[in-house]
Amino acid sequence: MTQESPQSQSQSDADDGRNERHRARMARKKEVVDDKIAQAQRDCGVIVITTGNGKGKSSSGFGMVVRAMGHGMKTGVVQFIKGAIPTGEETFLRRFPSECEFYVMGEGYTWETQDRTRDIAKAEAAWEQARRMLRDPSFALVLFDELNIALKLGYLDVNTVIADLQARPAMQHVVITGRGAPQALIDAADTVTDMTPVKHAFAQGIRAQAGVEM
Repeated sequence: MTQESPQSQSQSDADDGRNERHRARMARKKEVVDDKIAQAQRDCGVIVITTGNGKGKSSSGFGMVVRAMGHGMKTGVVQFIKGAIPTGEETFLRRFPSECEFYVMGEGYTWETQDRTRDIAKAEAAWEQARRMLRDPSFALVLFDELNIALKLGYLDVNTVIADLQARPAMQHVVITGRGAPQALIDAADTVTDMTPVKHAFAQGIRAQAGVEM
């Protein structure tokens, strides 16, 4: 029989001690998590906002659309502002017209269109589509992509938007993306994430690429 050296035995004892401390920490954490789960008993539709200057706001929103579709839920997408550049998410989701209604209402970024009057008209038309979805209980989850931008620029009245959101079916989820979410909309939301930029390839001279940015 091979006998462990004192050094090996000491290392084994140290590993056992670390494992035991880890188990104790995780047991305490599990108690806290389980208690929070036990306290969360309500089911209802939620408003989720992703805002901030970092990348990933629309990507997050479309991820939620696909997740909902995976559960057999009917979804809807209305894109504000964007529209001039074809995207992978639009190409993909249009393959499932019965599961996802997809509307691109913008004509591109505001620095490209350079026509405030036309942009406002497009935003108002987009909100009519959004309002229709908000009144239809068959839509389980809807994504209003870049709505925050339209509100920030004053293309739509934030109080009107909030009133329509609050009048929606009780179990309908709404995801809103875009920089500069107004405080009134943040206050009305249930979950808000501020995307913070840490590093971006564009700053290194790498252009937007299919599959990453579009």
